[in-house]
Amino acid sequence: MSRKNIGAKPYITPMPVLMISSYDEAEKPTAMLAVWGGITHETEITIIVASQRNTLKGILARGSFVVSMADVENEVACDYLGITTGSKVEDKFEKSGFHTTKSEFVDAPIIDELPFAVECRVKSYDEETWRLVGEIVNVSLDERILGEDGKVSFKKFHPITFDWMNKSYLSVGEKVGDAYRDGLQLREKN
Repeated sequence: MSRKNIGAKPYITPMPVLMISSYDEAEKPTAMLAVWGGITHETEITIIVASQRNTLKGILARGSFVVSMADVENEVACDYLGITTGSKVEDKFEKSGFHTTKSEFVDAPIIDELPFAVECRVKSYDEETWRLVGEIVNVSLDERILGEDGKVSFKKFHPITFDWMNKSYLSVGEKVGDAYRDGLQLREKN
């Protein structure tokens, strides 16, 4: 096998496409796209959010935020919220076409069109590393993405991921195996 070294790059691919929402100082919903983040503990999520981001101001002021998973059906609106700054486009959230419902658990809006939402309280934010850490308080799922077993069905939910190397979004969904079971066949051989 031949490998090509490309140096130290922020490449783990694919990466989740996370939509982070809060309220601004005028009580209006605000949201941004983030791709550097993930679950870092059973009840904790960590996301890199640049200190100059407009949405971050609301998150820190209110001590809470919602993380929704971007999906195929809403890719254009999610990308728009990622490439447009609220400090320059005052009504960027309205222009995205999204609507919100206030979370029952934290002081932040849930984006109605995105069916998978993780509701969080701020645990910490480091201005030097831009690390936002949230305590997961609740996960809310739109019933339209649930299968008969009550779990998320990837036949109904079509999350997207980000390919950093090619600057593209990819669809997720094809099952290729059974976690915590497929490897047992190798264990049984040894």
